[in-house]
Amino acid sequence: MTNVRLAIVYYSTYGTNHQMAEIAAEAARTAGAEVRMLKVPETVPEHIVKGQEAWRAHAEKTASVPTATTADMEWANAYLFSAPTRFGVSASQLRAFIDTLGGLWAQGKLANKAVSAMTSAQNAHGGQETTLIGLYTSMMHWGAIIVPPGYTDPVQFPAGGNPYGVTVTANNEPIPEPVKEAIRHQARRLVQFAGKIAT
Repeated sequence: MTNVRLAIVYYSTYGTNHQMAEIAAEAARTAGAEVRMLKVPETVPEHIVKGQEAWRAHAEKTASVPTATTADMEWANAYLFSAPTRFGVSASQLRAFIDTLGGLWAQGKLANKAVSAMTSAQNAHGGQETTLIGLYTSMMHWGAIIVPPGYTDPVQFPAGGNPYGVTVTANNEPIPEPVKEAIRHQARRLVQFAGKIAT
């Protein structure tokens, strides 16, 4: 085991980012990290979620996944975020959770921790890169250490070649194997660098 305590914090409406988080969690555990896979709270009114069959089904399927808390964020010494792209930025549910972290930020408890991010969108050019850069901007305010995949492994190219973080075109199809491999690489790389700076 490494000394890495990784919080994988995600939001998923229909399941894509949940799958991405699961793939990353398995790879991170294999790399020796202690992992907590956590969803952020849903902010959409319950009647709207229940009114869409696929959304309701996913919410029910993942009801047992623990909800992320500030205590989880303090516990972790590395973070991996994953959420859909909405209009070129992260889904509001994840942003709302990040907005609850001001107290930890003010105490310096988010600083000097390795962080990486992933996202999805319906279209290949649906704003994924701006979503990741936007998330990283918040992490810069924290003083976190951003660990992007870059082009550090050839697996990046068949997966779409995004150096900022893995992105998925969410089209109701299973995540392609090259993208799964890119997720595994990003998770392992995060664990590797988190281990170098973790205390």
